[in-house]
Amino acid sequence: MPIVLDTSRNGLEKVLRDYQIKVLEVIWKNPDKGLTSREICDHVNKILKTRTVSRASIINFLNEMCEYDVIKYETETCKGGARRKYFQKLDEEGFKRYIAKMVIESLIKDFPEQTIMGIYDSLENNPLAAEKLIKLVNNSPC
Repeated sequence: MPIVLDTSRNGLEKVLRDYQIKVLEVIWKNPDKGLTSREICDHVNKILKTRTVSRASIINFLNEMCEYDVIKYETETCKGGARRKYFQKLDEEGFKRYIAKMVIESLIKDFPEQTIMGIYDSLENNPLAAEKLIKLVNNSPC
């Protein structure tokens, strides 16, 4: 998944547009229900209030998220032919971990030493995260 990271933003806004976050949130809130693009579009536009997002934009985003295994779909038959119902494949925590992994792997590929040292520098300022990482490394089968 190509990720554009804006470090000046907070939370998922670092990597997604506001409507894309709302799309994923509605799917995460209904993990077993399965929602159509119309239901998702209606929900997102109701939440955004000040502007509307086209259904085509939402469908394009849904398809992209399916490509990257963030969500999945099932096809069902309906009056007009067939439609997709979208379900979560990764929950919110899983998605955040996926994003972090993709960013770190990309940085390690291009700047291995600097990335490791950057992580080290960041952990110096966050002892709880450092402690958790040490526990994970010590329990790793590697």
